Order: sequence, then structure tokens, then C-alpha cells
Amino acid sequence: MCYSIQFLRNIRMWLLAMTVAIGMLPNAIAATPTELKSEASPHPVLLNAVMCEDVQNQVIINAGVVFPIAIGKISCHSAFDLIPAKIPIYHNWYYRDELSTKIKLLLIPPRWSTVSTIQLREADKGPWRVEITGEDGQVFKTLRFSITD
Repeated sequence: MCYSIQFLRNIRMWLLAMTVAIGMLPNAIAATPTELKSEASPHPVLLNAVMCEDVQNQVIINAGVVFPIAIGKISCHSAFDLIPAKIPIYHNWYYRDELSTKIKLLLIPPRWSTVSTIQLREADKGPWRVEITGEDGQVFKTLRFSITD
């Protein structure tokens, strides 16, 4: 049997949710609604981040570290684990160590993935990086890549 990665992640999330729900059941019966707390971390936890040509229906297309200028655009995909509330994160795009674009993205509970995309111009050939950061400037990950002929 061959299962997709997304299917296995969905099963994992369902099992985790059931485990948490069953474990919280005795406390939930005795607790008032204001006493119920989320099991999610108050800080986002980055699960995966990649540079790619595109993302279609949550599927990453042609992940890599070297991309031809002819594709016309490049995307940064980041996936986070459980979060308790809406949390802003940033994809900071640097070209030759100069900040080119800062894109604010919003993570929405319980788990979320984000994508930012830039259009490529002939002058964009060379080294790039994207820093994925929190609102406080905490760097979750730095992705380095190059644009070539």
C-alpha cells in the first residue's frame, strides 16, 4: 500500500487530536470554559520550509536551491505545527544580502502553512535567501538559493 505524505500527516493529526481530547476529558467535565487551555505551543514551531517553483493545492512543485530565471517566479513554503491563536510570521527575501521584500503572513489555528511568492526579473540573477521570522524577529529558518540563466 502506498499512502501520500498528506494522508499520513492527516492521520497523525487526527490521532494526536483524539489522544489530547481523551486525555482532557476528565478535566473538561470539571472545568469551566475559561479554565480550558490549548495544548498548542504559544510560539510557532516550524515543521518544514522549502524554496520551490510553485505550490498548487498544498503540493510543492519542484523544490530546490537553484532555479532558472525563465520560470518567472519563485515561492517559499513554510509549514507550522499546532498554534493556539492567530500569529503573524514574516518571509524576509534578501538579494545579495540586501532586504528586497518583507512579506507578513498570518498563521491561523490549529495548524497552518504559508506561501510567499516573488516575480523574477532579469536583474534578479544571483544569490538569494529567505529568513522566516516571528513578529519578535526570532529566525525560525534561513533558506538559501540562487537564480541562474
